[in-house]
Amino acid sequence: MAQATPLHDVLVLQHTIEDHPGYLGQWLNDQRVDWQVFCAEAGQAYPDSVAPYRALAVLGGEWSANDERPSLRHAETLIREADALGVPVIGHCLGGQLIARAFGGRVARLPQPEVGWLPIAVHEAPAARAWFGDARLPTVYQWHYDSFVEMPAGAQWLASSPACAHQAFALGIHLAMQFHIEITPDKMADWLAEPGNVYPDAIARYPDSVQPPEAMRAATARHQADSEALADVIYSAWRARWRG
Repeated sequence: MAQATPLHDVLVLQHTIEDHPGYLGQWLNDQRVDWQVFCAEAGQAYPDSVAPYRALAVLGGEWSANDERPSLRHAETLIREADALGVPVIGHCLGGQLIARAFGGRVARLPQPEVGWLPIAVHEAPAARAWFGDARLPTVYQWHYDSFVEMPAGAQWLASSPACAHQAFALGIHLAMQFHIEITPDKMADWLAEPGNVYPDAIARYPDSVQPPEAMRAATARHQADSEALADVIYSAWRARWRG
C-alpha cells in the first residue's frame, strides 16, 4: 500500500498551558513551515495519528512522565507510531522522558534537581556531533526533578551533567533532551510567576544545581543568545530528518 502524503509539516504536543512552544514556535515560524499545536491541559485532544505529519515535537511540563494521565499515554502511543512511520520525534524535558518510556526506558526522581542555567557535557561521538554540532560544554536551561535514568535499548548517550547523567540521547531518527532548548525570557517569567511548592525548598537544599530567581534572570542575559544558537543547530538537524 502506498504511504499517504503528509498534510502538515509538524505536530507539537503541549501538555500544560504554561509550557508553550517558546523558541520552538519562533523557529518553526521563521522556517515558514505548517505546524499545529494541541494543549492537553487546555482540553485539546491530541490527534489520533501522526500519519498526516512530517515531524513530531513533544514539549515539557510540570507533570511526571509516570503520572497516569490519558494524554501522556496517548503521547507515548503517537511517539511509537511516529517511529513506525519514519516521523522524527524531538522531546523537550517531559517530552524526552516520554520518548524514553515509549521505548522501554525508565523515568524516576533524581537525588538532586536542576533548575536554572547550567552546563552540560556533550560527548565525543558522531551522533552527538550530528545533533549538537561543535558544542561541547554549552550552558542550557534546566527545570526538572525527574529524568530518564535508564535509556531505551539501542539509544546513543549524547550528553550529561553532574546532577543528571542522561541529559540527551538519540534513538534512530529521534532526539530526547532533558533540558529546555526552547526556553525564552517570557517563558521563564511565566514559570517563575508560579514556580510550584517544591522549588523554594530546593533553592536552599541544592544551591549548586538550583538557582534562585534573581540569579536565573541575570544568567539569561548571558546565555539566552547562545541557547537560541544551539537550538537552531538542534532543530535544523531534526528538520533534516523530517519525513519526505
